[in-house]
Amino acid sequence: MSTPIAIDIWSDIACPWCYIGKRNLEKGLEAVAGDDDAPQVTVTFHSFELSPDTPVDFDGDEIDFLAGHKGMPREQVTQMLDNVTNVAKNAGLEYRFDLLKHTNTVKAHELLHLAKANGVQHAMEERLMSAYFIEGKHVGRVDDLVELAVEVGLDAESTRAALESSEHLPAVRQDQEQARAYGIQGVPFFVIDGQYGISGAQPPSAFENVLRDLWAKRDQPDASPASATA
Repeated sequence: MSTPIAIDIWSDIACPWCYIGKRNLEKGLEAVAGDDDAPQVTVTFHSFELSPDTPVDFDGDEIDFLAGHKGMPREQVTQMLDNVTNVAKNAGLEYRFDLLKHTNTVKAHELLHLAKANGVQHAMEERLMSAYFIEGKHVGRVDDLVELAVEVGLDAESTRAALESSEHLPAVRQDQEQARAYGIQGVPFFVIDGQYGISGAQPPSAFENVLRDLWAKRDQPDASPASATA
């Protein structure tokens, strides 16, 4: 059996394009799953904070945050959110920016590393993103994160202890250092088998093409790295 292809994803819970990119990757993987001799694929999520200075309890809605953070007119922000909502809908996601509670995501990233250590990172990533973008739940406070963690099978007491002690914060920082080493300045960013870098929420076909190209070449020695950007 061939070695699984590793897909490493740098993303932020608060990044709308990251959830869309996650869905598109999943659809791309589904499309190639039936290929003859398709190898196994492992997917790992890594931490990236788009706005690390954001308070846990931001006073205002998403329009307030983006208008203040980016200095954009509110009308332009509204148009931008309408656009990403439509793109998300095409990916099968019903974004609710009217419910969204903007927050600092560092604790959510710590939770993802705890989930990874317990074999439920994918379920935790999906639960956090759905909670944030679709359900209007808070994903920055320990109490709320513990509730979400329990839903994917993590123990409440040990999860609370890990979050309150910042046990997994060094792993979050290590991910961020690796992102800087790769030159990643925006997310989502996908590193496939250490050879391909895909930036942005590309359509499912982009992932299909890269995976099939990689499968065709991976047995060739000294393959040159390649990249695809949005």
